[in-house]
Amino acid sequence: MQPDAARVEDAKAWLAKASQDLRRVEILLAVAPPDFEDALFHCQQAAEKAFKAFLTWHDVPFRRIHELDTIGGQCVDLDPTLSDLVDRADGLTKYATRFRYPGTPYELSSEEVEVACAVARQVHQAILTRLPAETHP
Repeated sequence: MQPDAARVEDAKAWLAKASQDLRRVEILLAVAPPDFEDALFHCQQAAEKAFKAFLTWHDVPFRRIHELDTIGGQCVDLDPTLSDLVDRADGLTKYATRFRYPGTPYELSSEEVEVACAVARQVHQAILTRLPAETHP
């Protein structure tokens, strides 16, 4: 049976947005000086959108929220092998808002950024491997 064309396109659109966020991360880290704050925001966004692509593919409704434990938890309900990754990705949730407003709470380290970027890429890759090729951007 062929998958629903609308669902394929919706999942593909979420994955395309996640890919764009990962591209933005690379751009923001390549400038001098690197823009760690915005790069972390886009790491969180990439993971969020990848999880939402997975839920979209499985026709599971989700709220438009940034909490990766909640969104990822819905993914784990569908695929328990995502559990460890969702636990690690939850650490990205704080970047959805932490640096978006005046009053930076602390100085970022390059190590923190590297870890966040790695997790975001792992989430994206894990979701890509679990979805059919026709959903890939």
